[in-house]
Amino acid sequence: MGRRILYVQFTDPAAYPPVEHSAVLLAERGWDVLLLGTGTSGDLKLELPAHPRIRVRKMRFVGAGWKQKLNYIAFLLWIFYWILRWRPQWIYASDSLAAPLAWLVQKLTKVRVVYHEHDSPNLEQPLSGFMNLVFAYRNKLGRDADLCVLPQRERLLHFVEDTQRSKPTLCVWNCPRVDEITERPCDQGEELSLYYHGSINRVRLPAQLVIAAIRLNPLVRLQVVGYETEGGYVEELTRLASENGAATLIEYRGAMGRRDLFRCAARADIGMCLMPKHSDDINLRHMVGASNKAFDYMACGLPLLVSDLPEWVTTFVEPGYALASDPDDPDSIEVALRWFLDHPDERREMGRRCRAKIQQGWNYDTQFSNVLAAIENG
Repeated sequence: MGRRILYVQFTDPAAYPPVEHSAVLLAERGWDVLLLGTGTSGDLKLELPAHPRIRVRKMRFVGAGWKQKLNYIAFLLWIFYWILRWRPQWIYASDSLAAPLAWLVQKLTKVRVVYHEHDSPNLEQPLSGFMNLVFAYRNKLGRDADLCVLPQRERLLHFVEDTQRSKPTLCVWNCPRVDEITERPCDQGEELSLYYHGSINRVRLPAQLVIAAIRLNPLVRLQVVGYETEGGYVEELTRLASENGAATLIEYRGAMGRRDLFRCAARADIGMCLMPKHSDDINLRHMVGASNKAFDYMACGLPLLVSDLPEWVTTFVEPGYALASDPDDPDSIEVALRWFLDHPDERREMGRRCRAKIQQGWNYDTQFSNVLAAIENG
């Protein structure tokens, strides 16, 4: 029997690029990979790349409510069936809802377990009895798993403290793979094309960006790709632009697959990473490394516009990959956009540095190498 690793995630495995990246890298090393998850609501164009050693099986999506609780129990039983049938050497648990089963399987079968926490829970917030139980098992698994992985250093430190973990814990940034690096075509014209992809809401895509871009109409265009988590928000931004004489400012492309995202980004000029300056959410407070957007844009040769938060400035602005603005201040955003407009040669050089940095080390092949070594030597 060859080397086998089974991924478990109570969502669509294709929703998290690090799951795709690690599965592909393991498959390329000769591992047989089985990803078990669920579907999603709506058509989000989620897909994993075809590979002869990678198989994906998903249960249907069930919305919130008591039916979802029953579906969760069925999901756990289904996973346990596949573990007994397929007999993997490793379980790769990728979210808190997979933790109860992963912890139980580890205790019963002694199979090795990786726990990769993409999004940290806000444990200070009131929780239901069900989620309290889930997070209790998350802490157990965090303590007992053979290896734990988190995408950001501060989150990692909180995780170790919460779980009292003493075993190996690695920080792996959510970078693209080397083979995703995309060449940019020649500049399309004098307009400055701003680009954003990902979940679309007021926090990730602030209206202040649109207000600043309106002031530069018709020299600036904003291309938005992804799915709305706040229904009608894109329409609200489009109406704001139209009412201020910039009806063609925003181009909304909807959701698309990851390969199409990169082709789309490569035709733009600037990647948008305007994170909020204040948040009660630990994930939003600590996004450098955890957010794949910045690295995706850089892989396409796009310089960045980031929030003027210390960690973002240190990581992206000071080395020359980005400019920083106050995401709450249209004047601040406008200043940065005007600089990009007025300095096309410097802008292109920033883009070249961005792509080179991805090639040199900010790629998942490099970031995941220690995890891969631990799995293969375990």
